[in-house]
Amino acid sequence: MPDRNSTSAAATTAKFIFVTGGVTSSLGKGIISASLAKLLQARGFRVTIQKFDPYINIDPGTLNPYEHGECYVTDDGAETDLDLGHYERFLNVPTSQANNVTTGRIYDHVITKEREGAYLGKTVQVVPHITDEIKRRMLLLGQTGQFDVVITEIGGSIGDIESLPFVESVRQLRWELPENSSLVIHLTLLPYLKAAGELKTKPTQHSVRDLRSAGLQPDILVCRSEYPIPAEMRRKIALFCNVNINSVIESLDADSIYSVPLLMLKEHLDERVIKKLKLQGGAHPDLEAWKDFLGRLKNPTEEVTIALVGKYVELPDAYKSINEAFVHAGAQNECKVTVRSIQSDHLNADNVAQLLHGVDGVLVAPGFGERGFEGKIQAVKYVRENDIPFFGICLGMQVAVVEFARNVLGLPEASSTEMNAQTPDPVIAMMEEQKSITQKGGTMRLGAYDCELRKGSKAAKAYGRNHISERHRHRYEFNNEYLQRYEEAGMLASGRNPETGLVEVVELPNHPWFVAGQFHPELKSTVQNPHPLFVRFVRAAIQFRKG
Repeated sequence: MPDRNSTSAAATTAKFIFVTGGVTSSLGKGIISASLAKLLQARGFRVTIQKFDPYINIDPGTLNPYEHGECYVTDDGAETDLDLGHYERFLNVPTSQANNVTTGRIYDHVITKEREGAYLGKTVQVVPHITDEIKRRMLLLGQTGQFDVVITEIGGSIGDIESLPFVESVRQLRWELPENSSLVIHLTLLPYLKAAGELKTKPTQHSVRDLRSAGLQPDILVCRSEYPIPAEMRRKIALFCNVNINSVIESLDADSIYSVPLLMLKEHLDERVIKKLKLQGGAHPDLEAWKDFLGRLKNPTEEVTIALVGKYVELPDAYKSINEAFVHAGAQNECKVTVRSIQSDHLNADNVAQLLHGVDGVLVAPGFGERGFEGKIQAVKYVRENDIPFFGICLGMQVAVVEFARNVLGLPEASSTEMNAQTPDPVIAMMEEQKSITQKGGTMRLGAYDCELRKGSKAAKAYGRNHISERHRHRYEFNNEYLQRYEEAGMLASGRNPETGLVEVVELPNHPWFVAGQFHPELKSTVQNPHPLFVRFVRAAIQFRKG
């Protein structure tokens, strides 16, 4: 093994923070990572976050939302874990393919190299070949010179067999990096036993023991808890887990994920990190804009109810970015947005009025496949005819196009070829460049594309400009052979790709708010920059509620 500091790890000047989790999943490693990054950013440091996922899929693009929540898409077209959405929403800095790496991607790269003969006949093994590739990816962002701190979240829980190569890679990296260049934050659970009336530390002790048995000693423990941690219990955790008592951080359940940075500030998490990494030059954290956002979020003067019509509504994470975009837009409008989830399977002509009764706006969500499609058609018909504010995203736009064809253009069998390959009026059809593609993963129209908005349109007024760039994830598009008929009947193609002519936005000029986009605006909404289409949609809902 090489001498310490003699590897390429020593070439970077960035500091590295590794975040692991124990006891159970869904403790909030992503939120803790994003919150710490926000605090360091507020002190003037350049920070990025990356997620290493232990599953063997190359990316989550082929995963059912019920399996993994939403698939988040970056500007460069990477299909990634939804935690990258949290990173962008907190930091207001775009992520990329380099910010999300899976076991599948690691093994795919190593096996490809082996087939090319890159290992000179050696036996390819988890150690060193897989771990070397993991370490290379972990260091990549830190070697660009763009960041002072790189936070790496390790997916899964300590003890999971899938996570072992990542944990071993962190162990090796900590040995190779210079002194005070890295630290490990371990997020764990302090469960409350109602019968005993107390918090229990034993799961945390066992979790740290498992981490140490893998060669990693945590520098900081973040303890997720429903109740405050008594000082005596902090001392006990510190003693048995071999950490300093002021490195035992309390993480209480919060009323909003956006409160967590301030809770971590109160616990001095950023100060502990700065001291342990010997970071130089950090100013007092400037969180005034963040506090202003929280003030507007928690003290609304208006309230609206928005129906979210989708096929995965049982799992909130399936539409995570949409729900968070409503939080941002609500705060911008000083309005509490209550999202009422409606399963599109359950909607039909007989019950649509009942299920949408009392809502101030309707968003038809993205999705794939035929299930729930006809229910979405009924939702769009109802809001179009009753002047209820409407917002369609991706498939939501395609549904709006199909509904208009059937009920306004007089084409009763109009559909998308995704739903009905034999439709006589394919108003939505597969993109030409998609027709020869057989593989499912990573083959859609992905990433950021330009769009020109028609001057004076609702969309252009919302953005305040005519040229925009938005992220896409789709295979089907508006069929331009029908465009003239749509515009003559009153549906305006208000946004188009300047190179391909692809219709990106449709709207009804004579409706209070009827706008739908082929892209995913929710993916670019952040605390600092709420998405303008969501902001205007919420504003239209407020006006509708007031009558």
